[in-house]
Amino acid sequence: MSAESTPGPGIPGDAGTNGARHRGKGTRRKPQRRRKGLMITAWTAAGIVVVGGAGAGYLYFKLNGNLKSVDIDQALGTDRPKKADNGSENILVLGSDTRAGGNKKLGGGTDDGSARSDTAMIVHVYKGHKKASVVSIPRDTLIDRPSCTDTKGDEHPAARGAMFNSAYSTGGAACAVKTVESITDLRMDHYLEVDFAGFQKLIDDLGGVEITTTKSIDDPDSHLKLKAGTHTLDGRQALGLVRTRHGVGDGSDLGRIQLQQAFIKALVNQIKDVGVFSNPKKLLDLAETATKTVTADSDLGSVNKLASFANGLKGISPSNMHMITMPVAYDPADPNRVLLQKKKAHQIWKALENDRPIPKSATSGSATGEAKGVVTAP
Repeated sequence: MSAESTPGPGIPGDAGTNGARHRGKGTRRKPQRRRKGLMITAWTAAGIVVVGGAGAGYLYFKLNGNLKSVDIDQALGTDRPKKADNGSENILVLGSDTRAGGNKKLGGGTDDGSARSDTAMIVHVYKGHKKASVVSIPRDTLIDRPSCTDTKGDEHPAARGAMFNSAYSTGGAACAVKTVESITDLRMDHYLEVDFAGFQKLIDDLGGVEITTTKSIDDPDSHLKLKAGTHTLDGRQALGLVRTRHGVGDGSDLGRIQLQQAFIKALVNQIKDVGVFSNPKKLLDLAETATKTVTADSDLGSVNKLASFANGLKGISPSNMHMITMPVAYDPADPNRVLLQKKKAHQIWKALENDRPIPKSATSGSATGEAKGVVTAP
């Protein structure tokens, strides 16, 4: 996804707006029965248990060695929201857009030596693990970033009117988690980070993802060009889709979020049909890629822990995933930025705190990117 700021028409915020103002085509397959699942890495991690159970202990240790983890609890200490005691869990999922290394060739930005959280989602898993709400956080939201200490022990001062994704580029995962907790007053029980280059390979290992576009998409920045119709996207095309902003809608980051949410639903809608668990080689390829792609909090920093966590999520079907965007309005002082609608957002955070569904009133009237419905599952 592009490291540029959100371009878009200036849409004045409503009375509830608050914030600082500083400056490949494929063939159509038969409709598929929806399979329970939350994310590709969850399915892959669950499959790793099968590998270990088959007596391939050396593979387990190899995969375990691939995993990277960060000790969020140690970095943040005890000054955090309390853990929920109602059986629910909150997971912060970030997509890293560093332009260094393997990501440098993927387009959408320049290698400036930094990394940003280009995609950020709070995944709330309800008690019983049968339903989930996903709240996407626009990267260009102006927020008051708290002071934070990164996992290396370096301290970073607070900043007013900073872009949300600057938290990650400033203090890494720990600072991103603390920033989200300061905005929501919700404890993030887990942290998962997905590298873009690895995401591309995961899709290729899966054999692609089938989607339907209702409009043509042509975005030279993300290198994606699709005609309206049904396509089986390979890894590069899938990455281009979730990074696209200028090729559809109003060219904003909000529209890109709508494309990302639609792609995630299409992905989990068909994972069961790729033959992962009946094809040992495919399983191993996915496990190898997934464990190299994902960075987790230390509580999930082993294959066994990640697999156990994933196994607890597989009861969630796409139809039981409620996906929204954190309510924002375009900043009248700068149409390239958005402002948090605090009153509406408060409804979301209270609903999740109490493990209740998010009310429709929480997102009504919020700015959108006009890309809803452009991508659907076939």
